[in-house]
Amino acid sequence: MMAPPAGEGGAAQTRGPGRGQAQQQQPGFGQTLTGIIRIAVFWYFASKFFSPKRGPSEPSQLMSNLFNKAEPLDMWVYLSENEKFNDFTNEGALIWHEANIPYAVWGPGSSRFYSLKYVPSEAVKNNGSLYAHAFFARSGYPPDPKDPEYQPYAAFGRTHSVVTYLPKSKADKRKSLLGNSKGSEEVEVPPEVNEETQDDSKDDGPTEWVSFWKPNITINLVDDFTGYPHNAIPPNIAPYLNVNPKTLNYYPTVFFNEFWLLRDKLIPINETVTELPLHLEVGPISMTKWQLFLQIDQSFQIHRNYGSMLEGEADELKRVFLEGNPYLLAITMVVSLLHSVFDFLAFKNDIQFWNKNKSMEGLSAKSVVVSFICQLIVFLYLLDNDTSWMILASSGIGCCIEFWKIGKAMHIEIDRSGRIPVLRFKDRESYARNKTKEYDDLAMKYLSYVLFLLVACFSVYSLMYERHKSWYSWILSSLTSCVYMFGFIMMCPQLFINYKLKSVAHLPWRQMTYKFLNTIIDDLFAFVIKMPMLHRLSVFRDDVIFLIYLYQRWIYPVDKKRVNEFGFGGEDDDQTSSSTDAAAEKKTN
Repeated sequence: MMAPPAGEGGAAQTRGPGRGQAQQQQPGFGQTLTGIIRIAVFWYFASKFFSPKRGPSEPSQLMSNLFNKAEPLDMWVYLSENEKFNDFTNEGALIWHEANIPYAVWGPGSSRFYSLKYVPSEAVKNNGSLYAHAFFARSGYPPDPKDPEYQPYAAFGRTHSVVTYLPKSKADKRKSLLGNSKGSEEVEVPPEVNEETQDDSKDDGPTEWVSFWKPNITINLVDDFTGYPHNAIPPNIAPYLNVNPKTLNYYPTVFFNEFWLLRDKLIPINETVTELPLHLEVGPISMTKWQLFLQIDQSFQIHRNYGSMLEGEADELKRVFLEGNPYLLAITMVVSLLHSVFDFLAFKNDIQFWNKNKSMEGLSAKSVVVSFICQLIVFLYLLDNDTSWMILASSGIGCCIEFWKIGKAMHIEIDRSGRIPVLRFKDRESYARNKTKEYDDLAMKYLSYVLFLLVACFSVYSLMYERHKSWYSWILSSLTSCVYMFGFIMMCPQLFINYKLKSVAHLPWRQMTYKFLNTIIDDLFAFVIKMPMLHRLSVFRDDVIFLIYLYQRWIYPVDKKRVNEFGFGGEDDDQTSSSTDAAAEKKTN
């Protein structure tokens, strides 16, 4: 066990709901993709427009590249367990040598490849470090400073770790609440490094780290001949610029490209490993592409710091670009931008509808109450699992909005007759004086039987075959799973009311339209993103409900006696128009 090198440790990640949450949707993926692209593009153009300008009248004060374009270079790559390397005479450490590589030129000879099998030492097998030292020099010059022909202005290099360290998963504190029930035997699983560190495991002991082998090393020489001011180097360039202290000019930038190295490609290192594959590649990279990779990685880190992205989501997003169809990806990027727009419009029209709504006729008040209960269950579950503050804040705001909608759908009074004030809910007259309440009660009665049966069966299954931290955790996880899996049933009472009233004029169609468009976008992501089959099928559950709504809108004619979403009926419009026509006719006569 050892601490990881600087910058190699894996960040802690939020653990999802677990196996019972396989059906949970990921509504935020479109927003996450949009935010990442937006930050990367903004950062890139900001560095272009706001970077220090060259002083054309003072070219001597600008740093320049010590090497020329297309200049031939020789390369040596050494593997060593020491971060500082000076053993150039060790032939066993040299794993790759290439000659006459043209610098910053794209052509047949500018990219070189090499593969080998590396036999790790006992120290590497036991969480030891290993570094790749890449050295470049003008053709004919050696990289060794001790060599008589060595020229300090003709050689440069960079060191990169071939072994990375990830935290070992903590001991799982969850247990079977019924003891060793059938199907839930307490089999001790050897600790593994998972992509999502368990937040519910808060051990006071030191964190154990496991070493992983990087099977691919891509060495890119950046095509950069920009003249930088000595005291005003752009902040995104400065950490990578290798400046000669005497001439104050810079060497070509060596970039170890790990952008496409996904975490599931890493190979765990232990005492049983006898050899490890290593694929090496060297080639040029343009300044624009290099900066774009850096900005996207930084945007990933920003989203992780703010809690809007988990650690594994970055790899999943990269996998979409690696394995997805280019045309489908282009469409996905466009509709992901529209997703956030539709989401905002749906939220805006939902608030506008309930703020201006004057009548509950034809609307299901019980669905509003149940929607608040479901939102509260999800919020308590996230709170119990130590979710990031950003997701908690979003869920908490959603709870407040759902409770506000209850106040618009029903009368809420505070009963102070007892020792403890109690909230009293009373139906509005527009809801209770007609058939809406009767149909709503009837639909909720039968649907509640189905829902309670499903909740009870799933809760018993979860109690018998799954492990939980406590009884409270079991109740929350069971209810949350049922909300995600069977929550769409709560939309059915409104369908029943529409069927009995033979009208859909009372529904907020603008808000529902935007939600339906977002559902279509989620369907597209279900085809593009890698996910379990049950999760993929769950994405399409709301589509059926929306299609039934559209069918009802098509078969039921517009009832002008029924009020619309703003509390006005069609007859009012007819009366207004007829009175206007009569006044105009009288004025003409």
